[in-house]
Amino acid sequence: QVQLVESGGGLVQAGGSLRLSCAASGSIFSINAMGWYRQAPGKQRELVAAITSGGMTNYADSVKGRFTISRDNAKNTVTLQMNSLKPEDTAVYYCNTRVVVPIIGGMRDYWGQGTQVTVSS
Repeated sequence: QVQLVESGGGLVQAGGSLRLSCAASGSIFSINAMGWYRQAPGKQRELVAAITSGGMTNYADSVKGRFTISRDNAKNTVTLQMNSLKPEDTAVYYCNTRVVVPIIGGMRDYWGQGTQVTVSS
């Protein structure tokens, strides 16, 4: 029903930058929030950054001052600009969107397939 297409992952040297993008499409009535999570080997999946349709943002402490999340509500897209990357940022990054479900009400989460970000020292 809702599809997420991610792009922008790759390999970068420490101190470099990457930009992740995610576009949502399908049967969308309204998006409550979009964000990025990441999961490193042997680690639990964690929130990196999220943004509501109203523009409120939330960042993990480890990325504050380095990452910036933004969105284009008209295109149902979210972008994560990652600067000053560190080796510990290496992980699979997953796009998440939380949508308002019509008729039945409530919210539903959708996830992208994940994109690999590797930061070399």
